[in-house]
Amino acid sequence: MGYPVQRPRRLRQNEAIRGLVRENELSVGKLILPLFAVPGRGVRREIPSLPGTYQMSIDHLVEEAAAVRDTGIPAVLLFGVPDTKDELASGAYAADGIVQQTIRLLKRAVRDLIVITDVCGCEYTTSGHCGYIRDGYLDNDASLDLIAKITLSHAEAGADIVAPACMLDGQIQRMRQALDDRGFSNLPIMSYAAKFASRLYDPFFKEGTHSTLAFGDKKTHQMDFANSDEAMREIGLDIEEGADIIIVKPALFCLDIVSRAKSQFHMPVAAYNVSGEYAMIDGAARLGRLNCDEIMLEALTAIRRAGADLIITYFAKRAAELLQRHDKDLSSHIDRAAVEEALGALA
Repeated sequence: MGYPVQRPRRLRQNEAIRGLVRENELSVGKLILPLFAVPGRGVRREIPSLPGTYQMSIDHLVEEAAAVRDTGIPAVLLFGVPDTKDELASGAYAADGIVQQTIRLLKRAVRDLIVITDVCGCEYTTSGHCGYIRDGYLDNDASLDLIAKITLSHAEAGADIVAPACMLDGQIQRMRQALDDRGFSNLPIMSYAAKFASRLYDPFFKEGTHSTLAFGDKKTHQMDFANSDEAMREIGLDIEEGADIIIVKPALFCLDIVSRAKSQFHMPVAAYNVSGEYAMIDGAARLGRLNCDEIMLEALTAIRRAGADLIITYFAKRAAELLQRHDKDLSSHIDRAAVEEALGALA
């Protein structure tokens, strides 16, 4: 046989053909932007390790949420950064807590935006841990009551989806029962089902939420990053307990987990492109080592290719702008002169 019959390059010769056969598309409707709410008015503080990401008081955050909605991004993931902390994490479930106040205003002012809330105690405890500490160890079962309280406070404030981040045994079942008993049976749970103990969260905790640990680490409840079978067990348990969407975190360092989760469970999978992953790309770009926009889109597409249905990312707004610009360029690219010439020939 002579020259190969199959020439894969036939389908790569121009952008139109490449787009026609593209297997995975990154779209604005699959992006979720994290937002950080702080008490006060007129506050808009850039997070140093996450350039372009801000801690915002409610007035600024509502304006930001409206701008997010206008880009086509369908949802935000809301975190609270309180003024005060205590051992009981009481600010996490207070009716007038920063997250609860923000939810209520967002649902009045930007009604068509999906508000997902982070359900955890680490921003609100003096220890920086996700729940109640007993003898230096996170007390799993006692902390479930805390998670249920936070969940109900978010539901009553108007959250569209609740997202528990603690990785406590049995938390989804307790949340689902609490929600159903209080008439919130239609409120979905987006569970951090496979959340690995990772230093990639450092920018988020140190500067994003100011919840640095007073002692120890979170390796007794977050997963060992060396394990993948365990991740499947954790995901399976959360689904059995009532999770509607599962989250894999971090995203880029866990693409194998994303792929396995999607193929094994056939559930909606969200991947969290975490603060450290954002900071690495942004930092390399600022040093002139990488083109930030191109690498960002490549990274987010890789997450989609691995099987993620949704991507939580600090890049969401920039990605949405680039995707919309690309679509606009395609729709406006008409050679008017050629059209007139062709019509004239027909006449």
